[in-house]
Amino acid sequence: MIDTLQIKTTKTSHPRLAETDFNNLPFGKIYTDHMFVADFEDGEWKNFEIMPYGEIQMSPAISALHYGQAIFEGMKAYRLPNGEISVFRANKNLERFNISADRMAMPTLPEEIFMQAVSSLIALDKGWVPSQENYSLYLRPVMFATDTSLGVRASDTYKFVLLATPTGPYYNKALKVKIETKYTRANEGGVGYAKTAGNYARSLYPFAQAQKEGFDQLIWTDSATHNYVEESGAANLMFVIDGKIVTAAVGETILNGITRDTLIALAKNKGIEVEERKVSVAEIIEGIKNGSLTEAFAVGTAATVTQIGEIGFEGELYKLSDVSERTISTSLAKELNDIRYGLKDDEFGWNWIV
Repeated sequence: MIDTLQIKTTKTSHPRLAETDFNNLPFGKIYTDHMFVADFEDGEWKNFEIMPYGEIQMSPAISALHYGQAIFEGMKAYRLPNGEISVFRANKNLERFNISADRMAMPTLPEEIFMQAVSSLIALDKGWVPSQENYSLYLRPVMFATDTSLGVRASDTYKFVLLATPTGPYYNKALKVKIETKYTRANEGGVGYAKTAGNYARSLYPFAQAQKEGFDQLIWTDSATHNYVEESGAANLMFVIDGKIVTAAVGETILNGITRDTLIALAKNKGIEVEERKVSVAEIIEGIKNGSLTEAFAVGTAATVTQIGEIGFEGELYKLSDVSERTISTSLAKELNDIRYGLKDDEFGWNWIV
């Protein structure tokens, strides 16, 4: 990648790094000193700038607020043992960001802009990348429509912002999840495969209801029949059945997770059989009952590999095997972390040193 962008940089006059408690980093609540912004106007990206993190002035009429043109990504940077900073599979995040943009009738973001936004922001705020085990710098690219004229149509103008937040583990326990058979996250012909804000908005009410019942997350099922599992919250799902990893095939209703793709590659490299196909609720429940389903876990950028300990379905609660007995998911999680943190050779070329 050739650095050709002219990026205006304004450093903060009130750095907060020294006063930040890196032993207490709740997800998505503490931001680094700076952010990257750019505008799409007159058919091109312009006004590239790194500025102090803070509020952005905008009109209440911007079309993102009224018609929902907003997409985002989630990715992580890691501090390696030699002190270098690595971003994991950034090219895949850009690819998915542009797939989302295309589906939402938004402009795509050139690789040069995306990569230089990431590398320039990390270069300025590299002190914010944690060094503790299982900690990272979470990066949130977001794009939203900014036209201020009302009317249902695609906006002509957009703003791209890159935020960074140091974070620890997203979950610190095995999850208790509920199989959702009334509400749906996505439907065929919709935008389920895009990482767009509306997908998350429609999940909030049923998630809140599940929390009232004592669940940590939902397992979403297909909108047509509710017979097949799809995702869990903001993560993909994987099961170990008869020694094989089984996961729902990606498509119009399922986000093509980068952690999911990574774990499939690692599993196949280790000789573990992987089946990407429809996974029925009946198969999951029967597998728990007869012991053929030995592991269940959620995988995503924020969640990484999060074990599922209990699954609720139709008023019954099914307990899975103890986490200490799960050899496949725990070994894959360790290998993934070893690669991301530079503790093992990156034979796949996934780490981008910035």
